[in-house]
Amino acid sequence: MHTVTANGAAIPALGFGTFRVDKADTLRMVPHVLKLGYRHIDTAQIYGNEAEVGEGIANSGVPRGEVFLTTKVWVDKYRHDDFLRSVDDSLAKLRTDYVDLLLLHWPNEAVPLAEQIGALNAVRAAGKVRHIGVSNFSTALMAEAARLSDSPLVTNQVEYHPYLSQKPVLDAARKAGLSVTAYYAMADGKVLTDKVLAGIGARHGKSVAQVVLRWLIQQDGVVALSKTVGETRAAENLAVFDFELSAGEMAAIHALAEPKGRIVSPQGLAPAWD
Repeated sequence: MHTVTANGAAIPALGFGTFRVDKADTLRMVPHVLKLGYRHIDTAQIYGNEAEVGEGIANSGVPRGEVFLTTKVWVDKYRHDDFLRSVDDSLAKLRTDYVDLLLLHWPNEAVPLAEQIGALNAVRAAGKVRHIGVSNFSTALMAEAARLSDSPLVTNQVEYHPYLSQKPVLDAARKAGLSVTAYYAMADGKVLTDKVLAGIGARHGKSVAQVVLRWLIQQDGVVALSKTVGETRAAENLAVFDFELSAGEMAAIHALAEPKGRIVSPQGLAPAWD
């Protein structure tokens, strides 16, 4: 698996996401995907499965040092002391003394961004976090966060799929040396019935899901998260490094973007999107 390099971090280009994966499935799938060859696991405090992710990694037989582990602090823990306590709690659940990447999960105007970024830097300085970043930040918030941070940010994790252009975020991230980590790659299943994607897949002998994941990781500086509770699909999702999309195919997928393609925009959390 190739890696995406961003401000000093080497991030495996394909990660296994655990959003809306229940405890039992997390405990089953995390060791399975690690044995398949995945080396990037993504979770979050709000997902409620950090303990199962930690147990799954421990049960996998894969050394902790070979796993790139990401978690995210929830918005109600952004006050400095609460933030530090929440990270210690996450580390205990994850059965590790550090995470490879810690993100602010969503913007929260109730706490000064400088305080949030200060807490991120504090846990990094303490050795509890190797790299820091943000999630669901607009370009303006991303730039402000980078300006406030002593340590470089390495990613902005955002919704990104064929129906949502993230060109402003991608351009800004690349300019600042950040990666973009794509979640909701399958557009909540919408891509699976897309004729354009199916046609491209047929030419390569690949599924629509494989085409979408390949489209993402073939872009400069983009990391993709895949999610499934099926062992067969997990193996399929990993088999995206043995083919390449043509420039025309890449452009055809980009052309699927819609003005109202965004799916995830929770009231009270979402920023003013680009």
